[in-house]
Amino acid sequence: MPDSFETLVTRVGAFHITDRAMKAAQAKAEEAVARGEVDEGARRAYLDAVRRYFEPFEREARGHLRDIDKRLEHVNQVVFNLTAERGVAVKRIEATQGVLADASALEASAR
Repeated sequence: MPDSFETLVTRVGAFHITDRAMKAAQAKAEEAVARGEVDEGARRAYLDAVRRYFEPFEREARGHLRDIDKRLEHVNQVVFNLTAERGVAVKRIEATQGVLADASALEASAR
């Protein structure tokens, strides 16, 4: 939570804003803060403009995060499956090496 209206105006001003309406609202808020004349109407209008501008970005970012989380979940499942398959392959190698070693030992003892 910002300490003051001025803090919020400064924070929003740090963003690269391309929207004409938000740029105008930002300029008006900065001018009002500089003059020390922030009335309730100007404050409310600015807060409404900030919400209209930033809410779609927040929704988009949340959607992107959900997509990333799903992709990470898939990648983790693939890693889990490959690790399990690797374990099976290692056990198969160990088992076949044991059989081959026994066969070699029996061949050697028969000579």
